[in-house]
Amino acid sequence: MAEKKVKTGSQIIATGRRKSSIARVRLFPGNGKITVNDKELAEYLQRDTLVLVAKQPLTLTSTQDKFDAIIRVDGGGISGQAGAICHGLARALVKTSETYKKELKEAGFLTRDSRMKERKKYGLKKARKASQFSKR
Repeated sequence: MAEKKVKTGSQIIATGRRKSSIARVRLFPGNGKITVNDKELAEYLQRDTLVLVAKQPLTLTSTQDKFDAIIRVDGGGISGQAGAICHGLARALVKTSETYKKELKEAGFLTRDSRMKERKKYGLKKARKASQFSKR
């Protein structure tokens, strides 16, 4: 499917991360259409709660109808991807106007959530789960 060509001067590019997901956000003036991996946001994320999580920076700053976004997301599951989209949108909004920075920072959208899956340790079944102890 052919993608719309956008002048590079009018768009803002930002990156958002969460768990092992990376979202590349392109934000430009428009009427509120958000496309993720060539699908609508609600169609891609499938759950209403995840759509709300992804749109939080736009609703907080009251800019849902002012910007269009084309987003590419890779890695992780849909929950991590929704968090990455939220982080990327917040960073892009700050690049559009510094006035949004204070309220986005207070809400915690500019901070990268650093919680990752813990690595598996040798001798264990998972990160912390050990095999059942047997006395005999």
